[in-house]
Amino acid sequence: MAAAKGNNTNWFAIWISIAVVVVLVGLGGLVVFLNNMATAPGAAPKSDIVNEETGAISFGTGEEEIDTYVDFMCPICGDFEDAYGQQLQAAAKSDDITLNIHPISILDRASQSTEYSTRAANAMYCVASEAPEVTLDFFNLLFENQPEEGSTGLTDDQLAAFAEQAGAGDAADCIADRTYDKFVADRTAETPPNPETGQVGTPTVAINGNRIDNSEIAAEFAKLLG
Repeated sequence: MAAAKGNNTNWFAIWISIAVVVVLVGLGGLVVFLNNMATAPGAAPKSDIVNEETGAISFGTGEEEIDTYVDFMCPICGDFEDAYGQQLQAAAKSDDITLNIHPISILDRASQSTEYSTRAANAMYCVASEAPEVTLDFFNLLFENQPEEGSTGLTDDQLAAFAEQAGAGDAADCIADRTYDKFVADRTAETPPNPETGQVGTPTVAINGNRIDNSEIAAEFAKLLG
């Protein structure tokens, strides 16, 4: 009598197939997770002076609102602060205006791969979270010590040192961890563009929600600030 044929089931091939399916499912889940991470909003600074939706760091309670969008590497922003910074901050201090400062990052490409614009904007939010009362002091220190466009910018240690000088030493870990990098990127994408070119530049100024051309800044500020 012929022997009965053995079970020819190829269990090795089956287990290999199962393993492949498990790996593919895992990779699919990883892709979904990474996509969700990429599109998730960045951690927002928790501070009474920070608007989590717009990113504005606000000073003063005046009815007239002036929004400024600044990149800490931008030399023209430095010129803007030299020309109008003290006047705007004084008007905010006396509650003649509400000054909304938006730290943004469009010049990371101009800091030799150190992403200085993003790091400085992150540091501004770190100080606003840890010591809101000295945020303007830190803001002014960054422009008083503004690095040249095209340089490596200030190091994180230097940013932390200026934060400590302003009175926000507790912001050092936040600066080193770059806690608000994603928040900076998200808010930068919302900067009002030039209506003629569609491009985003700094400084950008809006008065009561309306973006104005840089050529109009002096005249408009004269109306509001005298």
